[in-house]
Amino acid sequence: MDIVSLIISLISGAVGGNVAAAAAPDKSLGGLGNSLVGLLGGGLGGYVLQALDLFNKVNTQVAQTTGTGLDLTSILANVGTGGVSGAILTIIVGLIKNSLAKR
Repeated sequence: MDIVSLIISLISGAVGGNVAAAAAPDKSLGGLGNSLVGLLGGGLGGYVLQALDLFNKVNTQVAQTTGTGLDLTSILANVGTGGVSGAILTIIVGLIKNSLAKR
């Protein structure tokens, strides 16, 4: 995973975590908590898909035609993956926090 893809995934994860918390306020971890958990989720989501070799197939085809691995398709894939995985992890951590608080 190159540094640009990682940065895009991290930022998208933070945004996704905050959007998920805004959509489900009872799962919110606070502004900083949502951002940190979203960052972690975005980074992990991007890394997992990179490890599964899903991005490499797209980037290899793009690099052959354009000379670089960074184009709109790969950027959108990183944004989508980071945002969704950041949102999912934020909701999961929010659910865990709420279930522990009820005890």
